[in-house]
Amino acid sequence: MSDDVLSIIPTDPQWQPDRAAAERTATLAADLAPGQSDGVEAEIDVTWHDSLTPVDCGENLERIGCPHCGASIDTEWYADLLESHSEDGFATLAIEVPCCGAATSLDVLDYDWPCGFARFEIAIWNPERDWFDDEELATIADTLGHPVKQIRAHI
Repeated sequence: MSDDVLSIIPTDPQWQPDRAAAERTATLAADLAPGQSDGVEAEIDVTWHDSLTPVDCGENLERIGCPHCGASIDTEWYADLLESHSEDGFATLAIEVPCCGAATSLDVLDYDWPCGFARFEIAIWNPERDWFDDEELATIADTLGHPVKQIRAHI
């Protein structure tokens, strides 16, 4: 069986909210993401990570582009990088891209299906919707107290 996960993360990978803001935002996310058609509510996980943690799109990832030279970056390179940091996350997002050797940051690569990195995440498992619209994202950001972005994973 496969799962879909709609995650909300801060646009600043290092930022973390206080508990009250996180709880309010998780409640809002639950209201905006109805459960399954059989009446089962969507499961929502709220996580504070100790280090920078990848929040990727799983099987939805189609392509990664270099922001410097525009070349495609091998998704296997990315998968290997995530695997090598799976135990303790990332201390920094600074990297040299394999295509042109430019120094950049993992969070600015051009992911075809959004991916991100965060120290805070609200994950909604198997929501009965694809994406939050711009107005809903703005409301989520206001409730959390920081701009957010969304990642949709198929795992």
